[in-house]
Amino acid sequence: QVQLVESGGGLVQAGGSLRLSCSSVTSTLTFRKFAKGWFRQAPGKEREFVASISWSGTSTDYADSVKGRFSISRDNAKDTVYLQMYSLKPEDTAVYYCAVDNEPLRSGSPRLETDFGSWGQGTQVTVSS
Repeated sequence: QVQLVESGGGLVQAGGSLRLSCSSVTSTLTFRKFAKGWFRQAPGKEREFVASISWSGTSTDYADSVKGRFSISRDNAKDTVYLQMYSLKPEDTAVYYCAVDNEPLRSGSPRLETDFGSWGQGTQVTVSS
């Protein structure tokens, strides 16, 4: 399994922006052959899909709740995936997790939790009203 570390979370006012980063601490060339995703879990709620990006970076997918406000990207040279979040709302408050696809070179960008095998520890994002 790949070890992942998220960063960039924090406290922000509604309407503000944050950029989350997720890097592999056990980086190998094969890390680049896997799609990446971001999920979040708010207090008292189940973890939910936020965004994903294919291994090649040519395909992305977003939850309807964040479409048009969040943008996922990756830098394979740095083995890092990003989640840029704009126009944040209090309902975006959650612990955000990055994850790595189970299947190398998958076509498209997965969105089911069961598609992902390695998870980070999470980073807290709090949006105040």
